[in-house]
Amino acid sequence: MHRVDKPWGHELIWAHTDRYVGKILFVRAGCRLSLQYHRQKDETFLVLEGEAEFSLDKGDGPVVTLLKEGDVVRVQPGQVHRTLAVTDVRLVEVSTPELDDVVRLGDDYGRAREPDDVG
Repeated sequence: MHRVDKPWGHELIWAHTDRYVGKILFVRAGCRLSLQYHRQKDETFLVLEGEAEFSLDKGDGPVVTLLKEGDVVRVQPGQVHRTLAVTDVRLVEVSTPELDDVVRLGDDYGRAREPDDVG
């Protein structure tokens, strides 16, 4: 496993092939991930423990859902989404392998829009 520390918690990458990636995300209560979308990456989340507000826009405006243990949500390319941890939360993420395919529309931590952006 490979741990990647993030300003909101961390992720454990437990599988990485040319066809898929498996991660466990830990998000601290009150923290949220970037408002983002992906050009190619297709991802599915399973809540292992905790609660999170998940905002997903399928093209007709964002819908916020409270996710609890056992809930699953899929994010397809182009869908704007964001996760806010209501409590400490652990999520399993299984996705296609494009780890750097992140376009940030908003970020609480001052990170660039895209990984190759300067500033």
